[in-house]
Amino acid sequence: MNDKKTCAVITLGCKLNYAESATIARDLLLKGYERIGPARAADLYVINTCSVTEHADKKSRQAIRKVLRTNPDAYVIVTGCSVQLRPEDLWNIPGVGALLGTGFRDRVVHVSESKVPGTLLLEPCGDRDGFFQAYSAGEDDGERTRSFLKVQDGCDYCCAYCTVPLARGRSRNIPIAAVVRQAAEIASKGVREIVLTGVNTGDFGKTTGESFADLLRALAEVPGIDRYRISSIEPNLLTGEIIEMTAAGKRFLPHFHIPLQSGSDRVLKKMGRRYDTALFVQKVRHIRTLMPYAFIGVDVIAGFPGETEADFTDTYNLLEELRPSFLHVFPFSLRPGTRAAAFPVTERVRDSVITRRTQLLGRLSDRLHNEFILANKGRREEVLFEGKTGKGKMHGYTRNYIRVERPYDPSLINTIVEIILD
Repeated sequence: MNDKKTCAVITLGCKLNYAESATIARDLLLKGYERIGPARAADLYVINTCSVTEHADKKSRQAIRKVLRTNPDAYVIVTGCSVQLRPEDLWNIPGVGALLGTGFRDRVVHVSESKVPGTLLLEPCGDRDGFFQAYSAGEDDGERTRSFLKVQDGCDYCCAYCTVPLARGRSRNIPIAAVVRQAAEIASKGVREIVLTGVNTGDFGKTTGESFADLLRALAEVPGIDRYRISSIEPNLLTGEIIEMTAAGKRFLPHFHIPLQSGSDRVLKKMGRRYDTALFVQKVRHIRTLMPYAFIGVDVIAGFPGETEADFTDTYNLLEELRPSFLHVFPFSLRPGTRAAAFPVTERVRDSVITRRTQLLGRLSDRLHNEFILANKGRREEVLFEGKTGKGKMHGYTRNYIRVERPYDPSLINTIVEIILD
């Protein structure tokens, strides 16, 4: 008979959350728990929440109520950005056993034997600088070959629409030497690809007097890791040195995720962004000159307060001109505590207009992505096969992030294979 306590970990939101959830899960295994799927009745649930939009907050609350319906007697720990921003809302859900903050301040609840109604038990989280070191290493799928490695946390930018600095605190990072040690640990588990992640990844080094380019140079020397992807990086922090380093080496992949948010300089200034459209265009053209087939993903917000039809048209036309590979489209969501929440009500864009603009950008994204795939047909590319999909297939990604499926061959999992894209 198996007397082990069981746990399930549920992650909402970004890859940073995924890395932190994976680290929490490893710690629970070391404490003697057996990990099971979230649909099963576990003794302990950990729910890592997201609060980037109102919809994300709602999904976080729904996830809590769902696991409590699955097992009303379970101990439920809730962590992540929603906890840091709205702890009272979550603590008032009957059955929540503990709240665990994001680590930059002491709004953290210890895992206690029983819930004390109306009480938040506070204790520190992370190291002395409030940095929770974290990475994933295929915990959810034994055949996964990609790891998400957290290198930075927090943000000093305080854009008008964003709650992340409120939830994650100031920009901070661990030293390069510590990141390199973690990359070596990941390599020892057989993982071949690492995605470098953070809240403001390109800001790495602010607390240690180092730079993101320094980090890339050090990571390139770690044996066993063949590929690195850089997660979202601000246009003003994507230096020519980083672009050229990516183009010159084989380990750093031609895959860029660059937030634009708006193609109107007036709106960018109102948002508090630290670049203009001319700088953004220059970065994209630099990439394309050196890496014509690079994947370029772009974030864009539809319906920011005060965005006129002319502003939206500027955004749409700029994206059509630049032809990125994919658009991550976000309908504007008013977040309490942000500067945008204090803008005059008269500046708010009607929901129906936001929906229309979001749909137009979504259709543009589909078209641009299809064009990107077609442009790559017939090219030789390297694919790292990750795992089995349905119907006897396996999948993997090219260096420039095109998903490829082939008939399942277990001998090719976690290997890099050259193919011709069809």
